[in-house]
Amino acid sequence: MSPLKAQIVNEKPKLVVGIVVDQMRYDYLTRFWGQFGDEGFKRLVNEGFNFKNNHFNYVPTYTGPGHASVFTGTTPEYNGIIGNGWFDKFENKSVYCAGDDSVESVGTTSEAGRMSPHRMKSTTFGDENRLHTQMKGKTIGIALKDRGAILPAGHTANAAYWFHGREEAKWITSTYYMKGLPDWVKNFNNSEKAKTYLKTWNTLRDINSYKESGVDENDFEFGYQGKETATFPYDLKTLASENGEYELIKATPFGNDLTAEFAKAAIKGENLGKDDVTDVLTLSFSSTDYVGHNFGVNSKEIEDTYLRLDLALADVLKYLDQTVGEGEYTVFLTADHGGVDVPSYLKSRKIPSGYFDDVTENKKIEEFVREEFKVDSLIQNISNSQIFLDYKVMRGEGLDAHKVQQKIAHYLLQQKSISRVYTREQLQSGSFTKGISSLIQNGFNQERSGDVVFVLDPGYIIYPEKGTTHGSGFIYDTHVPLIFFGKGIKHGSSLERTVIPDIAPTISAMLGISYPDASSGKPLSIILED
Repeated sequence: MSPLKAQIVNEKPKLVVGIVVDQMRYDYLTRFWGQFGDEGFKRLVNEGFNFKNNHFNYVPTYTGPGHASVFTGTTPEYNGIIGNGWFDKFENKSVYCAGDDSVESVGTTSEAGRMSPHRMKSTTFGDENRLHTQMKGKTIGIALKDRGAILPAGHTANAAYWFHGREEAKWITSTYYMKGLPDWVKNFNNSEKAKTYLKTWNTLRDINSYKESGVDENDFEFGYQGKETATFPYDLKTLASENGEYELIKATPFGNDLTAEFAKAAIKGENLGKDDVTDVLTLSFSSTDYVGHNFGVNSKEIEDTYLRLDLALADVLKYLDQTVGEGEYTVFLTADHGGVDVPSYLKSRKIPSGYFDDVTENKKIEEFVREEFKVDSLIQNISNSQIFLDYKVMRGEGLDAHKVQQKIAHYLLQQKSISRVYTREQLQSGSFTKGISSLIQNGFNQERSGDVVFVLDPGYIIYPEKGTTHGSGFIYDTHVPLIFFGKGIKHGSSLERTVIPDIAPTISAMLGISYPDASSGKPLSIILED
């Protein structure tokens, strides 16, 4: 084969669709397999390539870092997205990963549109495709969550759109991308289709057939304000006033349906995949995360949400067949993180787990530092399991940063539920190659991260005692699906370990474009057709 063959225009897909399912553990794929239809998840697996041992190779496993790492092909160490939000030691304030006060909202008068990718330090494969095609190849990002739309689409995207609920129920963007919404977006918003999803949520099928989840009424779920029990059915229209009005749609499977409908409108409105220059659509399904946080991994609600998402995926794939052409597009599907079973449920099953009261523990840390070093304001901030020290105070008091970090680390290791602690010096000078240590290092950005990082025991979370969360380096948070499907992709599966940063260079290699500029992953050559 000629080495240039992979770069001939007609060998490339007309459209690459990168799908991220928010908070999707790998075992959702296997657990609900028997309930899925043939045209959604099963079509992707049965006709595509399934990497069964795919993991995040850094901490923290949150939405912002997850979406950034999938599309930049690197970890927070280099792409700079170290959390959904973090303490900025230079600005001395907490910042949001997509927040940008230099831009204005488009499509709403609220502040919800003041967003951009400016805090992400590296390019995405969409950026590289734009550069490679002299900006002819389009990139469009779509998600209910702003960060789920913005970070994947990259810096050069034609547009990123996210959903603003409240009293408006509109898809919006920011002046980073454009001055006004295109007609197709205005038409979608004016159709008020979004508002139709404020309806009754009952199970898609007979609830008694949902054998892959626990009982509907239990002590481990939040539910919604205004309803005494977290049990089906849910009259969303009645519940809306106490649950953020149209924001409530996001926290139900109907948010995914709405996302799929808007994605189809974008494919048509932007003429994606209609010429020989490859376009990129980044598509994040966010409702799975909202439902997971609310009801937990083992809930009837999460099972129903995935059965409905299966139908939404099937609908999108069918639409791509009809508009772009079967065999003319390439899809990958992964997740931004997994999620842990509700610890109170695990405890009821005699599995070690529990809760870390960060408010109380942070006060104890600050008290220890005051007593140990006789200084009041040595700690600037404690967040994301990181402690930020004030170096001006240390210099003024003649304190050695290394000794301060070591003493804090020693104190933390004596506290219940904390299993590991790392100092800035360890993470900057050491070279960890395996285990949690390497994940911590891959998520540590020298400029932005804190001075002491601590890790909780497996099964322990900083969260209320109902619902669940994510963020750790343990398997339940790192093991997520990775499926490639469509043009240029072989059929098969593998149990060889892959990591999230491998995705972007694989797509780049397939397109014959430059890898994202900070890419640290490797192309998964096993899936690419000769």
